[in-house]
Amino acid sequence: MRVEQVRGSLVEAWHAVHVAVVDSTGRLVARSGDPDLVTYWRSAAKPFQALPLVADGVVDRFGITTEELTLCCASHSSEPGQIALVRDLLAKVDCSERDLLCGPHPPLSERVAADYSTRGVRITAVYSNCSGKHAGMLALARHHGWPTEFYTRLEHPVQQRCLAEVGRWTEVPQNDIRTAVDGCGVVCYGLPLRNMALAYARLANAERGTANAELQKERHDAHDPARPFRVPPSAFRVVEAMLRHPELVAGEGRPCTDMMRAHPGRVITKVGAEGVYCALLRQEGLGVALKVADGHGVAAALAMAAVLEELGLRPRPAPLVARPNVNTRGETVGELRVNGRLEQ
Repeated sequence: MRVEQVRGSLVEAWHAVHVAVVDSTGRLVARSGDPDLVTYWRSAAKPFQALPLVADGVVDRFGITTEELTLCCASHSSEPGQIALVRDLLAKVDCSERDLLCGPHPPLSERVAADYSTRGVRITAVYSNCSGKHAGMLALARHHGWPTEFYTRLEHPVQQRCLAEVGRWTEVPQNDIRTAVDGCGVVCYGLPLRNMALAYARLANAERGTANAELQKERHDAHDPARPFRVPPSAFRVVEAMLRHPELVAGEGRPCTDMMRAHPGRVITKVGAEGVYCALLRQEGLGVALKVADGHGVAAALAMAAVLEELGLRPRPAPLVARPNVNTRGETVGELRVNGRLEQ
């Protein structure tokens, strides 16, 4: 599978796509390229970084709403309503925007960015697409009595707690997870695509609060091989929140939101930087992780929409079938499109 840039009758550029499709037992169901490719999970890890908020009692203690919990998992568009929710969450845990250690950047939505530029809106840390995740990390620190200063550093208890959760769900021992600094300043995780997909597939069992019998027999917790991995009931609250609020997972006109709205209640999709994309197919019990080798973000969204369609979620949202290539005169002169299929 690859994503091709076509101009006229010629493919002038292409983007190789690596895909792993895994069920909750860890079985590789389908693939493209190298399903064991190690890359950074980037923002596609956010749902797993948010799980401690539920598991540790943070959500209940501070009365965090489903909307606020969704924003902890989101790469939001900096829409006014999204920013208001992040500020509400910060206030609940007695923090403010001054406590956020994510740097500001233009909104990911071109429409929102243009609107703010026209109105002269000052872009600050709370407008970062990761501000919800950071607010959640501050809430975790408040709950446990950990310092809120330097909460982004690897050695901080917040980051160690998130690292442990990632290791448990992906079945990669913590010492084997490659760590680096993400674009927003917190820790990011280097893992094989297959293990990223496994973590998402396991979320399919969250509603039942336990893994299926085959999973219990064949897969074991990464930290205690003698103890079978069981999906905690608390995980369903993260799944439910994201399913209920696809408009907060990304935003209007963004691929994550479009794909989730096209198949209500059936899929969670989550973008990561540098061509990473992950998904949970809830009814099918499948997890998907993909990486566009050259990091092309638009190609990654098109590839994920094509993979979901091939796995039974039809049709693709119209904007994700192909992307027109428009020249400076506004003429459509080609398109970006997916070519190829998964290998079973």
